[in-house]
Amino acid sequence: MSSANKLALLSEKLKTIDKASPARARLIKLFDENTFVEIDAFAKSGENAAAVVTGYGSVDGSTVFAFCQDSTVASGAIGKAHAAKIKKVYELAAKTGSPVVGIYDSKGADLAAPYDTMAAYGELLALSNNLSGVVPQVSLVLGTCAGGAALIASGADFIVMSEEGEFFLSSPASGEACSAKNAAAEGVAHILAKDESEALEAARKIISLLPLNNLAEAPIWDFEEVSGSAEVLNGEDVALTDIVKNIADAGSVTELQASFGKNAFAALATIGGQAVGIVGISGSLGKDECAKLARTVSICDAFSIPVITLVNTEGFSGNVRDTAALAHVYAEATTPKISVVLGKAYGSAYIALAGKGANADMAYAWPNAVISPLKPETAVAFLYNDRITAEKSRQDVEAEYADTEASAFAYAERGMIDAVIEPSATRAVIISAMDMLSGKRVNTMPKKHSNMPL
Repeated sequence: MSSANKLALLSEKLKTIDKASPARARLIKLFDENTFVEIDAFAKSGENAAAVVTGYGSVDGSTVFAFCQDSTVASGAIGKAHAAKIKKVYELAAKTGSPVVGIYDSKGADLAAPYDTMAAYGELLALSNNLSGVVPQVSLVLGTCAGGAALIASGADFIVMSEEGEFFLSSPASGEACSAKNAAAEGVAHILAKDESEALEAARKIISLLPLNNLAEAPIWDFEEVSGSAEVLNGEDVALTDIVKNIADAGSVTELQASFGKNAFAALATIGGQAVGIVGISGSLGKDECAKLARTVSICDAFSIPVITLVNTEGFSGNVRDTAALAHVYAEATTPKISVVLGKAYGSAYIALAGKGANADMAYAWPNAVISPLKPETAVAFLYNDRITAEKSRQDVEAEYADTEASAFAYAERGMIDAVIEPSATRAVIISAMDMLSGKRVNTMPKKHSNMPL
């Protein structure tokens, strides 16, 4: 065949590709302008296209691989050809050390070829799990994500859903059970976006904050401080979310799992232009809060992103297993860890999250912090009942205990807190500590993996 005929054939083939398909449009929106390159555009499943568009492009200048299921083609049915295209994305990402974004919008398996589909699900699940902790993975659920696809999507580091998305393993009794709102409330979705455009932008922001892989360094960003942050931090009864916003760089905070484990806060952000994970506790720590914090710290540790922990809690209210799992994640993490006790830090909460027992590299406290093995009222009841007199009430003794033996200064004197800092100095202290810890290197004991109490 002559070159002219080959070009004519290619031209005819290109006409058969639906350039206006929603899947391609989504990938074009995901990537930087004019950077999307499609892979396996001609792949077919029988007489139809493979119901998934795959390729690569740039996100803020960094190479990212992606696939987007196309529900307008055979309802997005997942079959052999469909899976083969996604498999190539995972394999190329592994070879190049580049992030993967998966966009899910499919009604499910290709029931005409059940054996191929079952094998495909298993292969993709293995590929995704093997890449976990090696390159960042983000799942976007913009339509239906069910069954085996839901297992694969859940294995990503971050899950972003639009309000139109549906997420379930098997057909639920009601539409509410598979809704994006329900997925966010159960902690399955990290970010709930109003629409497709907002979800794609959220995925771009997450990817831009992360290193390309577990051996690469996170990008450094231009930044500016929040105006008037010193006044806010020195104020009375400042909410945890306001503390985070005034410690982080202006406009950099991306909150995670906002509808789940509401006594805990988790976010990706930048401080001094460097990507960080910020986790905070304000109130008791139950099962959901423990899971939320553990997941965030684990992801940050996988990609050597520093973790900033802000503590104000009387302790755990979940069961021992959930508490131990969170403590395990903190103790095992080798990424730089900086803790700040904002208010209360009692017993196991201090030990697991804020203190040297959690392997914290630097631990700070605000002047009004109260750190104690027991609640002050409990400590007084067990140890200092003899100090209660007609002139000194139980409340007076409890206040005295909090101001002396349980004060931040008492713990600093014993080397259990590195410094007592003014609230307005928190950001500067964290930036200095992060700079000092930037060369942190830790050799761990040789083992296949640790056994977390799940």
